[in-house]
Amino acid sequence: MGRFFGTDGIRGVVNKDLTPEFILRMAEAIGSFFGEGARILVGRDSRAGGDMVKSIIIGGLLSAGVKVYDAGFTPTPALQYCIKEEGFDGGVMITASHNPPEYNGIKVIGGDGVEITREQENTIEEIFSTGKFRSASWRSLVSNVEDFRTCNDIYVRGIVGRVDTEAIAKAGFRIVVDPANSVGALTSPEIARRLNVRAIVVNGSLDPFFPGRHPEPTPETLSETSKIVKTYGAIAGFAHDADADRVIVIDEKGVVQWGDRTAVLLAEYLKKDRGEKGVKVFTAVSSSMLVEEVLKKHGIEVVWLKVGSVDIAHEMKKHADALCGFEENGGFMYPPHQYVRDGGMTMALFLEMLARLKVKPSELYESLPRWYLLKTKFAMDRGKAVKVVERVKEMFRSERLITVDGVKVVGRDYWMLVRPSGTEPLLRVMIEAVSEEKARELLGIVENLVKEVGE
Repeated sequence: MGRFFGTDGIRGVVNKDLTPEFILRMAEAIGSFFGEGARILVGRDSRAGGDMVKSIIIGGLLSAGVKVYDAGFTPTPALQYCIKEEGFDGGVMITASHNPPEYNGIKVIGGDGVEITREQENTIEEIFSTGKFRSASWRSLVSNVEDFRTCNDIYVRGIVGRVDTEAIAKAGFRIVVDPANSVGALTSPEIARRLNVRAIVVNGSLDPFFPGRHPEPTPETLSETSKIVKTYGAIAGFAHDADADRVIVIDEKGVVQWGDRTAVLLAEYLKKDRGEKGVKVFTAVSSSMLVEEVLKKHGIEVVWLKVGSVDIAHEMKKHADALCGFEENGGFMYPPHQYVRDGGMTMALFLEMLARLKVKPSELYESLPRWYLLKTKFAMDRGKAVKVVERVKEMFRSERLITVDGVKVVGRDYWMLVRPSGTEPLLRVMIEAVSEEKARELLGIVENLVKEVGE
């Protein structure tokens, strides 16, 4: 049996990979995993097929004797926060995060608000494979699904209560919020309003076709939003993916900043200015080596992990001295709030940092070491992608190699990550170097290896 759970949940094309038959069987497995009487909160983003998937999921959970609560349209971190704070036994979020519009997906969340562990994923897949589903007595199938449409408000109040609202309000900020035509539109503008921040919202309607832009926030997809930030005279722009667990910051000059650069600034702020006690940050190998370069002077240890917020969150939970966790894609985790990526919380913390330090975003980003970054991907099946990784390991065996996920090569004036995607049939490549020439030289080496493996 192949694995259905990828880097972060189950994803596939609606009515091709995610067929009604597959969804129902998976829902029965999830319900059987949680057990009869478990209280499960279900939510969804704006993606196509969301109603179909949610209805089938709810049916399968009810069949297993689970008590279902419907949060409706909600960001993933809002659902997670409510599971943790309101005492639910778990949850199911229907989303494919940053994937293209034709995709949807299923995230299974534990009672602590964090996506279930890899071992628990294996348990659900085993139940799915064997068909050993719990089947509730007909007498127990009389209760209705209960609405829990207060989830977004509970989440917003939780975030606002974590930051210095007075300092933010006094700053008189104007911002741009881009929720990618999805559920971040229901929470991030409201967070801004309660912080007395003036926000202009672009791509703010819920639309399964994502007409404003691709749901993955990148410099390419945010070109129009970055222009609006400059035109509006905003202090910053905040762009979400489709389920709003990530946020990419656009500075006041319209420069789109990668998530690891934002995270380094926040980690430094949390330790130096907020006085947080943590001394370790947990990040994926896809993050820049500037993380080590900047944070070591504050006595902060960097723990490198596989790509995927699930692994970062669960590892971080094991350490009482965790300061924060993050990924370069804009996912930032602040443990005092919750151990998961949270775009709304990240936005609020960033605004507090600007207000207290009385600086512009560009001034903070320009204080960081600046290397040239290249990100690309090659369409290939996982088997061929693994072969490319092995050839890179052999070619660069004399350099520092970090092999927790693909291979990250760390040289004197560059670093390079080559890894198979956990969600799509792709080889992902990231290169950062002191010059564009060096970065493109390294990319040329990888391109040649890809050609050789494909022949």
